[in-house]
This record gives sequence, structure tokens and C-alpha cells, in this order.
Amino acid sequence: MGFVELFLIGVGLSMDAFAVSICKGLGMKRLNMGQALVIGLFFGGFQALMPLIGWALGTQLADFITPIDHWIAFILLALIGGKMLLDAFREGDEEDAGEPKDARLDFKELLMLAIATSIDALAVGITFAFLGVNIVVAIAVIGVTTFVLSVVGVAVGHAFGARYEKGATIAGGIVLILIGCKILLEHLGFIAL
Repeated sequence: MGFVELFLIGVGLSMDAFAVSICKGLGMKRLNMGQALVIGLFFGGFQALMPLIGWALGTQLADFITPIDHWIAFILLALIGGKMLLDAFREGDEEDAGEPKDARLDFKELLMLAIATSIDALAVGITFAFLGVNIVVAIAVIGVTTFVLSVVGVAVGHAFGARYEKGATIAGGIVLILIGCKILLEHLGFIAL
């Protein structure tokens, strides 16, 4: 498998992380490059780690993980998206009361998002084991591609979120829930994308 194929796989795997990064950028009052880099490191790191784990496990646990991976991703994304919706409506009440917005990253939430958006990369890693792909090159390409797209996603999200803060946060929560539904419906065979 050549670089171009690995790059295209990396782009495909990183699309969920890119969408979630846009959602994270939507809530930023001002672009915080430190936070954007941390978000990129989380998503890029997990997108690189999961194929490595899948490659190492090969087919030993594939029969156990594959039937439930879509449920795990769906539940995590739905919970986080729902939390974003609740926070958006509570935030409006807090702003009316004069309380400042908390702009810190929630590392537990970021960890859950990184896991949820990278579960499909685990199956790709299992495939890499069967195809004899150079796993070091593969995870480097996938990780760097996801990192770059995630940082860009935060910047894109911020550009829109700075103008439409509350609506953007609500839209971000809805997008996360929809990504979770898409993952679930694809794996259940209701949609083929």
C-alpha cells in the first residue's frame, strides 16, 4: 500500500475528528491555538493509536469488537452532543446572570470524543495486519493527517462560532449526535456512505 492510499485512508478516517473539531471551535470566543493543538494531538494521537492496536490484535478480538464498535461511538457522541446542547441553553441563562463563560478544555470529554471518532480506525488496523502494511508509516500518515485537519477544523469552527456563538454551540451538539447516528446506521446497514 503506497503513500497516496494511506493518505486517502487517513483523510477518510479523520473526517469525524474534523467535524468534531469544528464543533469544538464553534464554542471559542477567540481562537486559542494552544487548545487547537491539544485537540489536534488528542484526535491525531488516537487516530494513530487505534490502527496500531488493531494491527497488534489482528483478528484475535475482531469478533468481539466489530459487533459493538458502532454502539460505543454512537453512545459517546450522543452523550457529548446532548451535553453541548444542555450547556448551550444553560450558558444563555448564565450570560443573562452576568457569569463569564468557562473556556477551558474538558480533557475527559476530549478523551471520549477522541475514542469515539477513532474506533473505526481499529478495524482499519486489523485490515493492515492482513495486508502486511508497514504499520509505522501507516500510523504516521494517519496521525499527522488527522492532527492537521483537526487544528484546521477548530479554526474553521471558531470563524463561524465567534459570530453565532449560542446557535453554533447548539448546531455543534446536533452535529455530534448526527455523526453518532450516521456511524450507527452505517454499521447496521441502513445507509451506505
